[in-house]
Amino acid sequence: MTRKEFEHVLKAAADIVQDELVVIGSQAVLAEFPNAPVTLLRSLEVDVYPRSKPERADEIDGAIGEGSRFYETYGYYAHGVGPETAVAPAGWEHRLVRLELPAIRPREGTVIAWCIGVHDLVLAKLAAGRKHDFEFATDAIREGLVDRDQLWLGIDLMPESHREQARGRLELVLARC
Repeated sequence: MTRKEFEHVLKAAADIVQDELVVIGSQAVLAEFPNAPVTLLRSLEVDVYPRSKPERADEIDGAIGEGSRFYETYGYYAHGVGPETAVAPAGWEHRLVRLELPAIRPREGTVIAWCIGVHDLVLAKLAAGRKHDFEFATDAIREGLVDRDQLWLGIDLMPESHREQARGRLELVLARC
């Protein structure tokens, strides 16, 4: 997914819910790194929810989610999720990266999206532990998008139930790099 496609999804999602958005999936990397390496941009989906009413994420999913006309037309889509989807370091919500874009309809002003920071994102990926999550974390480290010391500090902020597993996974990923 390109930055332009990412912005398109955000504008469409904001138009549906008329709210600021929170992005917690891998494509959030595009907020901090608009020209992120292509290896980090494999996903066709933007994991997103409305900031003030997360329960409305289903409306986004239904309108522009997988299998929708939007997806069929453009080849990428929004995945409506909730704040509980990401297992991330404590305080991640306070480290979100603000992204401001012009709305689809100019008279409606701007779209505000709050994107999970890349360090918190990598640690959330390590907590999830799927193959593509390991690949994302490895690529983010190899490409120099994250600081290893910051990742180690972030491990201590992970939920206790995921801390040791995330620590072990970080060690494995760093060994690959």
